[in-house]
Amino acid sequence: MANHLCLLLFITFVSVFVLYGLSSPANGLSLSSSSSVLSKRLGRFPRYNFQNRARIQQFRRDRNEYRYETKFFTQRLDHFSFADLPKFSQRYLINSDHWLGASALGPIFLYCGNEGDIEWFATNSGFIWDIAPRFGALLVFPEHRYYGESMPYGTMEEAYKNATTLSYLTTEQALADFAVFVTDLKRNLSAEACPVVLFGGSYGGMLAAWMRLKYPHIAIGALASSAPILQFEDIVPPETFYDIVSNDFKRESSSCFNTIKNSWDAIIAEGQKENGLQQLTKTFRFCRVLNSTDDLSDWLDSAYSYLAMVDYPYPANFMMPLPGHPIKEVCRKIDGARSDASILDRIYAGISVYYNYTGDVDCFKLDDDPHGLDGWDWQACTEMVMPMSSSQENSMFPADNFNYSSYKEECWNTFRVNPRPRWVTTEFGGHDIETTLKSFGSNIIFSNGLLDPWSGGSVLKNLSDTIVAFVTKEGAHHLDLRPSTPEDPKWLVEQREAEIRLIQGWIETYRQEKEAKFSQLKRSW
Repeated sequence: MANHLCLLLFITFVSVFVLYGLSSPANGLSLSSSSSVLSKRLGRFPRYNFQNRARIQQFRRDRNEYRYETKFFTQRLDHFSFADLPKFSQRYLINSDHWLGASALGPIFLYCGNEGDIEWFATNSGFIWDIAPRFGALLVFPEHRYYGESMPYGTMEEAYKNATTLSYLTTEQALADFAVFVTDLKRNLSAEACPVVLFGGSYGGMLAAWMRLKYPHIAIGALASSAPILQFEDIVPPETFYDIVSNDFKRESSSCFNTIKNSWDAIIAEGQKENGLQQLTKTFRFCRVLNSTDDLSDWLDSAYSYLAMVDYPYPANFMMPLPGHPIKEVCRKIDGARSDASILDRIYAGISVYYNYTGDVDCFKLDDDPHGLDGWDWQACTEMVMPMSSSQENSMFPADNFNYSSYKEECWNTFRVNPRPRWVTTEFGGHDIETTLKSFGSNIIFSNGLLDPWSGGSVLKNLSDTIVAFVTKEGAHHLDLRPSTPEDPKWLVEQREAEIRLIQGWIETYRQEKEAKFSQLKRSW
């Protein structure tokens, strides 16, 4: 649990970014940094943050065709007891512009909300919007409990108060939320017979796959993009995530890889000097003096991991405004620095591609989150225990072994809760996944790009005629769910068309079965 992963969902997970304008050292890019051992070993998915909120506003201005109504649905706090507990309002987004309607069995496309604000995920899932007219689909984006505006107990402060109030933040409760929500929605629309297709990316993709397995009577199929449902216990080696991140850099430049690998010792050596932290602060343009070298190492670790996830083939601003093939650009900066540049100067030049590609940030401000907690920290300390290590041989990160005892201790110190590392595989499966899904699963697409470090924990081969894996060598984190662009490579266009054909087949089969049952009933009359 030592010095690497934090959120988002995301889905990760922990940095909170706030973009300030230029002027003085007080203005800069603000990010939260926790010295907690816990925060450094939690699986990191893309996270919703304040900068993403600004992008949502821009998205609304630039892409007016992505219109939706914001509504709220009253949910039970605990679906698995009959205790008289307070209910809460679950936010959801809905668009019916292209829906064929209930009488035509128009499909309902439901995106399984991740660990963050649902608007961010809705505005970064353009594929669903793009295909809605083709299918005549109703689009709904229910928000995950305890995130965004879907807060039990009324406020985040109350919801996150302690282990008792957080105890209802589980994947099981979230899936039940989605099931109850869509069942009620269909009833209100007189659309009980309309087929539901699930979509999700990252943690949302895990939820989509698990919901298809747990509630097969509610949804006819699921597209689970970049869904690491096998990243638990010892199903995949714990080094997998960091090895893939490292390979993404090594394939661009072995010298870039080696510079990063050697930089960790250089950071420690510099920090141990008299006024070393002040010098590191100056080199990396922080707005205040670093408290420790760990703060800097975590900052770099976060950027490298996110760069691997969003190594898209065209410019994008999902996490940060970035060029196409951003790792290539990072390595170009590191390798192309002046011949007399120090190793840390080279690292700064490269990492600025991620943190300041636009050049608008004057300095970076590290402000500790006053709470040091978020919803994903709780989930990772209870059921979403995803072991991660860094190998000496293959990784550009410092060697580090996952230590469950330390992880458990930190979870107890933080939340007064003990993790249940085997619960996810007990609840949803994972060991011998091929046999399980062949016997009990159907109509799930697992899509992965091999540049994405989460791909190592996902399903990468076809398990049956209806449990299908699309694997692309140059793909990154749920790239197929992003909106189509003129820059899309041919392989991405072909992948999306293949996904569309499968979804169309699910819907056609469902309608044929419904029509056959109706005809049979008519004959019996």
